[in-house]
This record gives sequence, structure tokens and C-alpha cells, in this order.
Amino acid sequence: MSTSADLFARALELIPGGVNSPVRAFRSVGGAPFFTRSAHGATLVTVEGRELIDFVGTWGPAIHGHNHPRIKAAIATALENGTSFGTPNPYEVEMAALITKFFPSIQKVRMCNSGTEATMSAIRLARGFTKRDKLIKFSGCYHGHSDSLLIKAGSGALTHGNPDSAGVPAAFAQETVVLPFNDPAALDAAFAANPGQVACVILEPYIGNVGFIQAKPGYLAHIRQACTKNGALLVFDEVMTGFRLARGGVQELEKITPDLTCLGKIIGGGLPVGAFGGRKDIMDLLAPLGPVYQAGTLSGNPLAMAAGIAALKLLDETNPYARLDTLARQLHSAVLSAASAKGLPVQVPQCGSMLSIFFTASAVTDYATAVQTDAKIFGRFFQTCLRNDVFLPPSAWETLFVSTAHEGAAISRACEVMTQAIREL
Repeated sequence: MSTSADLFARALELIPGGVNSPVRAFRSVGGAPFFTRSAHGATLVTVEGRELIDFVGTWGPAIHGHNHPRIKAAIATALENGTSFGTPNPYEVEMAALITKFFPSIQKVRMCNSGTEATMSAIRLARGFTKRDKLIKFSGCYHGHSDSLLIKAGSGALTHGNPDSAGVPAAFAQETVVLPFNDPAALDAAFAANPGQVACVILEPYIGNVGFIQAKPGYLAHIRQACTKNGALLVFDEVMTGFRLARGGVQELEKITPDLTCLGKIIGGGLPVGAFGGRKDIMDLLAPLGPVYQAGTLSGNPLAMAAGIAALKLLDETNPYARLDTLARQLHSAVLSAASAKGLPVQVPQCGSMLSIFFTASAVTDYATAVQTDAKIFGRFFQTCLRNDVFLPPSAWETLFVSTAHEGAAISRACEVMTQAIREL
């Protein structure tokens, strides 16, 4: 059997950087990536047979743990009837009904194949609806890799020291206004400087792609009011937070109603998926009803829909959010306690099943404060955890995800490992 080292050496010959998504390359934490053979519950199994407690969770979808039997059975049932049809299928309608049930701001929804497709399409729709070109986004918010949005992005772009991307035309970048997060005055100034030109404001209402950062109290309400006042649409990118922090996402927690919402991750149950939805009058501008074109051969794929429906129904039945918050708080407390005993400055922002570990003395409230974290210390912390079979996101600027499968021995062991890793720094 090939080892991870063998596979990575071969991958480097065939795939740019040896990976199909940059953060997987381990560039910011050192070493080479391992290759996964299988996953179950809270555990990844490498090709060498090592079992790792996983806090990446496929970068968010695995809220019920990996390979959940209900989701697995749903995929198997759908597979009996085929993999793709090129026509509407019943699962699409059921998924749309579930999404609109849990997100009152979404009156109509369209499925697509990734979070990038969802945000790209929402921006096009917002521009078509308002007949304006400019958009406002925030430093550190990552909305996928479409040209208009890959400006001062977080996620892998930040990890590799290149917050922007080559290949994005300057003319595209000029239509994107980038602001600091959690700064109401900056938003007001941007609207004042671009009167009648801003089509929409798009943001992760709680950031997950420059590490985890919550909005300050009242900040999202201020953005809502500013958009309404200036005739711009408010677009929430809840690809990460939707169904993870609450069944209705951050907008449920904060009681904010965006005009459009982008979703992904959990609604695919581990398979590729995206969705965007919102007010009927906006959504009805999409083809075939209106002039804004958006399409996808595999959108609403029956396997992805079946998996996502099973995942959402499990959330509805079990309502695991208090349990998830308790588990994440255990990690939060373990890291803070160990760091305090060592005199090591650390910030551990956490809400529900999402948290981050920043090695910095300053509170992390935006991109500028997030990049002050000591990435070298994080790399050492990461490697110590990995040697002891706990897998964290391989970047100082990513979010940890907790699942219901971490309950019991997994969370206890992870707390022990993280505590010891802090002590060894």
C-alpha cells in the first residue's frame, strides 16, 4: 500500500502543489500532508492506518460526524435510481422546502454546486436587481474564488501570504470596495463615497475564513440599516455558519433579515453543494423568469440532495446546538487554562461549534488583528497535536469545527493533547 509520502510525491508531479485546494498543502504549518483512507464519526483514518481525532470536519459539513449511517443510507437509496438526470428531481423540491422552513428570509432558493457558485451568482443577481456595479466586502471574508470576490480574501489566500490573486483584472477589483470588519464608520464612509453605486454588501456575518471572528453587538444591525438607507442589497454568506451555529444560521441568532443568503457545506451532507436564496422579487429575476442568467448541469444533483436532506432532518430532530456549544467550550477552556498557566498570550473566540486559536495578546476583531497571530507558534502547536493524533486545521487562520461525534472520549482526549501541546511550546 502507498504511504502518504509516496502519494504526495506522485501528486506533486501531477497536481499543482500536490493538492486540489491550497490549504491542504500544510505550507503554513510545515511538513507534508497525510492522505486519508476513510473517515467515521470524529475520526480520520490515514492510508497508513493512523486514527486521528478530526476538527476540520471537511471544513464544516460534518456536523454529525463522518459517514453518518442515516446520511450514508440516504445516498445509497438515491444511488439505486441513478447519479444524475439532467432534469428536475423530487429531492430538489424537498430540499427547497427545508431551506425555506429554517431560513424565513429565504422565500425562494436555487441550488448550485459550491459555495463559490452561490456567492458568485448572488452578486450577479444583486447587480441585476439594483442595476448597479459596485459591491462592498470585508477584509478577511472569503466568498470563494470568483474574480469580484477574491480581493483581500481570507482562507487559503491568506495562509499562503497572498490575500489577493494574480489573474484578477484591475477593472474587476475597482468595482469591489474592501472595508475593515466590525467598523460601522468605515461602512458609512464607503456609502457616502459611492452614492447610488453600490449593488450589495456581502459578508460572512460571523467570519470563519480568517479564523473565527464574531460581529460586535449591533454591527450587523447597522449594516442592515445602511443597506436599506442606500438602496443596496444585504447578502449574508452563511456557507459555513448556516445550519451550523443554529438551524437558521447567524441571522437567526442576531435576528437580522438579509435580502439574499448563500448556503453550502451542511446542506450537501458531505457532497458538493451550494445554494442561494432570498426575497421572491429578487429571486424571480433569475432565468428562466428574468434576465439574470445562472445555470448548472449538476445543480440539484439527487445524491447531494438526498445526503443534505438527511443531514438537515437530523438537525431538526436532534437540535444538537446546546450539546455542540458545550463540547466546543471544553476545548476553549482547556486551551485558555493551559496558556494562562504558561503565561502564553492566546485568544480563543468561540460560538457554538466553531472556534479558533490565535496566539496573540490582542483581541481578534477583524483582519488586521487576526494577522497579528504568531503563525510559527501555531505551527508548532499544530505539529504537536498531530503527532498525538489530533488533527487541527493546517493554518493559523482557519476555524475548528466540532461535531456531535466528538462527545465522550474524543473531546476528552483532544483537551488532554491540546493542553500538553501548549505546555510544550
